[in-house]
Amino acid sequence: MILLSSPHIHGGNSIRKVMFSVILSLIPATLFSVYLFGWLSFLIIVSCMGAALVSEWGCLRLMKRPIAPMFDGSAALTGLLIALTLPALTPWWMTILAAMFAIILSKQIYGGLGYNPFNPALSARVILLISFPLQMTSWITPMSVDHLLNLYDFSIASQLFFFGVQSLNTSLDAITMATPLGHVKTALSQGISVPDALAHYPYHWLDAFIGNEGGSIGESSALALLLGGLFLLGKGVIRWQIPCSFLITVALLSLISSLIAPNQFAPPLFHLMAGGLMLCAFFMATDPVSSPVTHKGQLIFGIGCGLITWSIRNFGGYPEGAMFAVMLMNCAVPLIDHYTRPRVYGRAAS
Repeated sequence: MILLSSPHIHGGNSIRKVMFSVILSLIPATLFSVYLFGWLSFLIIVSCMGAALVSEWGCLRLMKRPIAPMFDGSAALTGLLIALTLPALTPWWMTILAAMFAIILSKQIYGGLGYNPFNPALSARVILLISFPLQMTSWITPMSVDHLLNLYDFSIASQLFFFGVQSLNTSLDAITMATPLGHVKTALSQGISVPDALAHYPYHWLDAFIGNEGGSIGESSALALLLGGLFLLGKGVIRWQIPCSFLITVALLSLISSLIAPNQFAPPLFHLMAGGLMLCAFFMATDPVSSPVTHKGQLIFGIGCGLITWSIRNFGGYPEGAMFAVMLMNCAVPLIDHYTRPRVYGRAAS
């Protein structure tokens, strides 16, 4: 009798296939970002992806490793995800720094793909937010809203990207707007209720769902991100446990709090459509390397992300909490896996 070790059947997936499936799922959000922010969005995406690939190549060469992993799609995906989390006014040098942070400090320094404890794109985003808060919280008005600059003009967009607002002889306040989350957070700090704050802001849940609002270039359209997430679920690239538990937790907490104190807490639709929640729920929290492996663990992980996101949005110093929530829960993954792993067959429970 010959005993063969598992697995006996190959599932047909590969790293390259999975990575390019995720890149494909992000095409709707990517195209919509170009519609909202014109050439600025294109320049940010190209520079982030290019810098990520160059950083990957440089690390592999310095460590005298084969450069084949550079072509598995993981570096390109990391660059794209970084770009989608950045404001449209992000200068060229920050896009390069972001890609270097993600690839070098959050991926290769731990041993490469499969060893990183945190999502590389989110790690880079958090580092930039803490290091350059002004640049990371300046939100240019999208082209879908009345705008003073034609961002579909390459010369104007390239001037903004390479030389900043001062090169166009205009003020930052003239071409920027607050995000819905930022506007509500500021209004509450001034004693203005949530209904009054939303009444004096160009906000409607349908516009937020489609994406006609300020924010990072890839987080504005909940619809585009939802379509991409459903594509990944249909392909079996991600499981439903994390995104569903993440979104449902935020929705339930928002519903309960808004019913108890409607003047202090925004309703569920506002929280679901605003900020980077959809992007984090479907594309960041589901990272197979930095998320739990068991179904029960993934549910716990998603609930924790939702609880922290809602708490930071309502009680923290930052308007958005989704990216911090995912990274904080990344820290808890080893503990979650330890307590949710199934009992080994034939071994008595201790």
